[in-house]
Amino acid sequence: MSGKHFKGPEVSCCVKYVLFGFNIVFWLLGAAFLGIGLWAWAEKGVLSNISSITDLGGFDPVWLFIVFSVFLGLIFFLELTTGILAFVFKDWIKDQLNLFINKNVQAYRDDIDLQNLIDFAQEYWLCCGARGPIDWDLNIYFNCTDFNPSRERCGVPFSCCIKDPAEDVINTQCGYDVRLKMEIDQQDYIYTKGCVGQFEKWLQENLIVVAGIFIAIALLQIFGICLAQNLVTDIKAVKANW
Repeated sequence: MSGKHFKGPEVSCCVKYVLFGFNIVFWLLGAAFLGIGLWAWAEKGVLSNISSITDLGGFDPVWLFIVFSVFLGLIFFLELTTGILAFVFKDWIKDQLNLFINKNVQAYRDDIDLQNLIDFAQEYWLCCGARGPIDWDLNIYFNCTDFNPSRERCGVPFSCCIKDPAEDVINTQCGYDVRLKMEIDQQDYIYTKGCVGQFEKWLQENLIVVAGIFIAIALLQIFGICLAQNLVTDIKAVKANW
């Protein structure tokens, strides 16, 4: 042997490992969300058994990265389209959000996770119901009809209550009978603004932060697409010299 060898195109180690790290981060995030979802299902008894997992055949690395690139591109396109549609049809989206919250108000006691989510939203945005406390008439436990036997009749969940900083323990009965009072008097006990309006206000006040997060995510996705395409080119160049 002469000790000489042909030095052809090589796959960039930098691109390869950066893309690998990029994938690992997204994989860990996905695994974390999957784990949380499975844990929530297990706590509710939804998971009775674990289905078998089928083995996947081998893939050509080129196709793997092409699929990854196309997938990120599709997500980016959908996010961009969603952002444009959200701006154009903001009034329709507002109505749909109102409808969505009201449907969840109806199912408030049906699911503990949904209940915790509504309570968190009302406490965080200092609101009550979609457009106001009267929306809780949609719930069978809180509505003000004469034939409602519930102790929570004409009330609201504790998350609607204005908190007393001096109280260390949450008073879960603070919303009882509060809607029997005059509307002007209710303001002393509960939040009277709707969550749709409060969320819209919060979004306007934090528009720069929200936009910055979406732009950062979009740049990460574009970065991932560029890495994948660069790696595809390197792999093809190496295969061409086999």
